[in-house]
Amino acid sequence: MDERFNRWLLPPLLALLFLLIVYQYVSPACPGAACPRRPPASAARRGGGPEEREEEEEAATMPRLAAKFPFARGELCRRVRFDMRGRDVIVFLHIQKTGGTTFGRHLVRNIHLEQPCYCRAGQKKCACHRPGGDKDTWLFSRFSTGWSCGLHADWTELTSCVPAAMDNKKEIHLGPNRNFYYITMLRDPVSRYLSEWKHVQRGATWKTSLHMCDGRSPTPDELPTCYEGDDWSGVSLQEFMDCSYNLASNRQVRMLADLSLVGCYNLTFMNESERNMILLQSAKNNLKNMAFFGLTEFQRKTQYLFERTFNLKFISPFTQFNVTRASNVDIGEDVRQRIEELNFLDVQLYEYAKDLFLQRFQYSKQEEHQKNRLKRREERRLLREQRAHQWPREEAAEVAVTEDYNSQVARW
Repeated sequence: MDERFNRWLLPPLLALLFLLIVYQYVSPACPGAACPRRPPASAARRGGGPEEREEEEEAATMPRLAAKFPFARGELCRRVRFDMRGRDVIVFLHIQKTGGTTFGRHLVRNIHLEQPCYCRAGQKKCACHRPGGDKDTWLFSRFSTGWSCGLHADWTELTSCVPAAMDNKKEIHLGPNRNFYYITMLRDPVSRYLSEWKHVQRGATWKTSLHMCDGRSPTPDELPTCYEGDDWSGVSLQEFMDCSYNLASNRQVRMLADLSLVGCYNLTFMNESERNMILLQSAKNNLKNMAFFGLTEFQRKTQYLFERTFNLKFISPFTQFNVTRASNVDIGEDVRQRIEELNFLDVQLYEYAKDLFLQRFQYSKQEEHQKNRLKRREERRLLREQRAHQWPREEAAEVAVTEDYNSQVARW
């Protein structure tokens, strides 16, 4: 009888034991609530707390940029110790139709400054003096010093002209130990080219530009004009593209390169392919080594990087204008391809600049995230220490109160 009873009881007991074992492995860790995401393996290995695991997950979810060009850390981390009270000067290289007018106005009207630029109504130029009553300027640009080195002076002109132009002013001479921080704006080559065409079509010219290189301006044979008369108003896009010596083509590369490396505007100095290669590489190097450059297509990122680079803050956020005169021009794919061919150097430069710009933005964001994460950790550490010091005092106070109460009861 006992043997049959044991045989009858044993299977249910084994089944129950099996269910209990299985339940331990498959039961939810947080019943009745949504479980948190699984922490990264790195956080689990370090055995960090919930805050550390949350930070690791946040860092892991940051978007990664598919970089096209390899840049060193020093080329991505752009920080300058801009001394506005001392001798430092920001030099703005203004390339036509890149949004430089808007950005230039931001520099004189939209930065939090100890001594704001003084802008008179009806006048384009503003007085951007250093704090403390110094009459010298910290900004060399169209809206502060005017076209002191010529209308839309390029890199070749500015680097040879700015130091002398600053010393020739009747204000305080800053001496030789100065820092000139060059900045500029770039734009998508097709959009920039179309915008320049529309600008010229309305009657605008830059014929008063000096184009100084190696101490002289180009001869008429070296730099012919595309039109006869005072301007090129009413020019069609086809005519604009057909002029082989139109400076609108590859303008951004030409204005950022060291033209003295290729014999300035003397096209017989070397063969065309060698000239183009040297110009493009020079423009890339100069752009990379500038203190800052922005992109018209990324206004908010441009604002962010400028603020991080110079430790200056703008008053109002930048606005992204997606509808422009260039965007309203309806062109076919064949015309777009022709414009890209005419601006093949600018296309390569912009691809390089865009990749560098976005890598710098991502690097700055990750650096900012890391700094904030370390700040939060330090705040938590201080809070834990404060609590650790506070608890013994509270316990001591409770003991003192209890002892005082007991002594009073004993006296009664």
